[in-house]
Amino acid sequence: MGSFIALLERRPVPVGTHGTIPDVTSHYFAYLARLKYILRWGLMRNTRTENTQEHSLQVAMIAHALAVIHNQLGGDAVDPDRTALLGVFHDAEEVITGDVPTPIKYFNPGIADALNGIRNVARQRLLAMLPEPLREPYHDLFFPAEGDAAEWRLVKYADKITAYLKCLEEAKAGNEEFARAEQAIRADLEAIDAPEVGYFLETFVPSFQLTLDELN
Repeated sequence: MGSFIALLERRPVPVGTHGTIPDVTSHYFAYLARLKYILRWGLMRNTRTENTQEHSLQVAMIAHALAVIHNQLGGDAVDPDRTALLGVFHDAEEVITGDVPTPIKYFNPGIADALNGIRNVARQRLLAMLPEPLREPYHDLFFPAEGDAAEWRLVKYADKITAYLKCLEEAKAGNEEFARAEQAIRADLEAIDAPEVGYFLETFVPSFQLTLDELN
């Protein structure tokens, strides 16, 4: 574990100063583009594989919707655009760490703590790939800031909803591999004390169980 963290901690040579954007080559977006190669649900048989890039888009869209619903229902104002942006980047470090299956991630507190440390190092490495003047604006997309607490909470809810939708899609395809995960995630969602989550589940989720002909 220590040697892996040491590998992640390697930094490009800092260049430029605040107020200028140096003309240098950055690997930042080339790395992020590889999120499409990071597959999720690695321990389970999938009828269709899902990668982190497409997952992040779905999380961003649903998180944005949750923020809009939250505001419409009279909750303390949150920023839908900021929420969507945080959703886009919420798993960006997986381009370095890969996706760790949930049973491993939460096997015991020691593993969870170690993985959190690895993820933080990976986020730092991604941030360091940017030209120095651009790092500060991107910092809060990787490391939650206190002012974004409400938006990050909605991203977490959206992440859970997308996992539930994956289970529904696999079930619709006749794959029983996700049956227990579907039940557990649904119970988790119903236990969330957030009206916007309940509204989304009742209003939008049933359609995911329909065929294209039924949707039309």
